[in-house]
Amino acid sequence: QVQLVESGGGLVQAGGSLKLSCAASGRVFSIGTMGWYRQAQGKEREEVARILSDGTTNHADSVKGRFIVSRDNAKNTVYLQMNSLKPEDTAVYYCNAVIKVFTWSSFVVYWGQGTQVTVSS
Repeated sequence: QVQLVESGGGLVQAGGSLKLSCAASGRVFSIGTMGWYRQAQGKEREEVARILSDGTTNHADSVKGRFIVSRDNAKNTVYLQMNSLKPEDTAVYYCNAVIKVFTWSSFVVYWGQGTQVTVSS
């Protein structure tokens, strides 16, 4: 069974930084795209950033220049470095990954449990 385990959330003042981590554990044969989403209270979940297996990245306009997504393939881990945080970044952050567990299986999307990020003004 595959699990995505997140860490690094917390409370920070506006202008501060946090780094989120998300590690895939269990039976993992191959990982494709990995990414981060967030959901603020009363709002729909939105994509924050994604990184392809070749390292190509894409960031939402709202976080460009402030957040950086990266990955360590040897550790099956994706990161989100968040700088210059704003109160509007407050949300539960979820990681996801497209994972193949066997050579013959299809890629399946897995989600982390979510980690709270709160930015105070």
